[in-house]
Amino acid sequence: MKLSEEIAGWFSANGFDARAPLTVDGQGRHALIVAAQQARADMVAYLLRMGADLSVLDLYGNNALWAACFAESDACMALLIEAGIDIDYQNPSGATALTYASSSGKHAVVAQLLLAGANPLLTTQDDFSALDLAANRACLQLLRQATKACS
Repeated sequence: MKLSEEIAGWFSANGFDARAPLTVDGQGRHALIVAAQQARADMVAYLLRMGADLSVLDLYGNNALWAACFAESDACMALLIEAGIDIDYQNPSGATALTYASSSGKHAVVAQLLLAGANPLLTTQDDFSALDLAANRACLQLLRQATKACS
């Protein structure tokens, strides 16, 4: 696949080798996660076409979906979910992207994850669910409905 100037420039600007786009940089970062953190749907799409590994994790044990949720990028989230990323992946503390989004008050992200099939019943190591950690009323209402639907 031929690299455009923009794609090659992104790799260079972010410390990645455009000739080996699926390897980690000198800081142990994966291009897929960095692109998702930056809400760069074009780069996420490019990396997925190149065969990016959906199971890569950042230094904190979070996947690219978490990074897309952090960026509140519905486009990156949609690309990753469509590609088959584990929507219910639990990081080392047991938190999922849904848990993170709920605890951060990102109700649009919570809605998108629930619509895509995220499990609202999963709990952290401390036995808190996304509902328990809801940071605002919008997240609370979405998660109450989803939890009732699972019961």
